[in-house]
Amino acid sequence: MEDCIFCKIIAGKIPCSKVFEDERVLAFGDIHPQSPTHILIIPKKHYDNLAALDEKDQPLMGHLLHVANRLAKEEGIAQKGYRVTINCGPQGGQVVQHVHVHLLGGRELAGELG
Repeated sequence: MEDCIFCKIIAGKIPCSKVFEDERVLAFGDIHPQSPTHILIIPKKHYDNLAALDEKDQPLMGHLLHVANRLAKEEGIAQKGYRVTINCGPQGGQVVQHVHVHLLGGRELAGELG
């Protein structure tokens, strides 16, 4: 998608603080972190939001969550706990219209919505 900032990051047109990449996903630090660890995990294929996915996309969504778990361990936040959030659409708090997973941790998150 031409105007999608995440697609531009994937294409290398905009730099990011990459922490993980494979053939399906890219993960990088959020530029406006809400916690000491705030990583965005995005599929390389563009989907506007979670609602745009269907049953055939289950392997991709499982992979996104697997990467979140792996990064939580690598970042040292898995033992104490972390939050994985997917916002969907404007009323769901989604700012960038490209499905993405937020990995948040490194401080107490209880009672907050991510």
